[in-house]
Amino acid sequence: MTEHAIIPIVENPPVTFTQAEIGWTPWLQPLPEEELTERHLKGLVEAGRAKSPYFRLLVRDPEVLEARTKTDKDIFYNTRSGLPRAERELAATAASRYNGCIFCASVHSRFASHHSKRTEDVQKLLDEGVGTDLGERWNAIVAASVALTATPPAFGEEHISRLSAGGLDELEIADIIHGAAFFNWANRLMLSLGEPTPAN
Repeated sequence: MTEHAIIPIVENPPVTFTQAEIGWTPWLQPLPEEELTERHLKGLVEAGRAKSPYFRLLVRDPEVLEARTKTDKDIFYNTRSGLPRAERELAATAASRYNGCIFCASVHSRFASHHSKRTEDVQKLLDEGVGTDLGERWNAIVAASVALTATPPAFGEEHISRLSAGGLDELEIADIIHGAAFFNWANRLMLSLGEPTPAN
């Protein structure tokens, strides 16, 4: 097999949105774990990510992956101020649902459910789509996330006003923007590199 050989397409990949754990496989060959160098491991940020074919594919450019991973971690885990973790994950779930990224939606919907304890509402978003009614605060978060995902110029003052009316302050609104914008990009990267697989 050549270094960048195409991996066979998965038969019967998941086609519905779910909070269950599913897999993902790249269409290009990721680096073998045993070939990772210190430079690659630094790019992964966390050694455990070497088990993931997605990160072993992206680590072909370790400096970019390192910057990407640190940005991701700051957006979702730096909750000393700003938006609660559940709603950061909701923004990512809404972007993923709109983009059709079944794998990303599964991951971030589980986190949104875990941190919010609103599992049924999160599932409603997955089942019915981004236009479903989740209560005004969550509706405002979903609407803002979808506007940023559809095309950034679609996001405007009306979304800021709606988020403010929903009780979000400036830092919380910034977190919505960061989470949705990051996952709009992350979804499209993942969708272009591979596809979801059934749970192992």
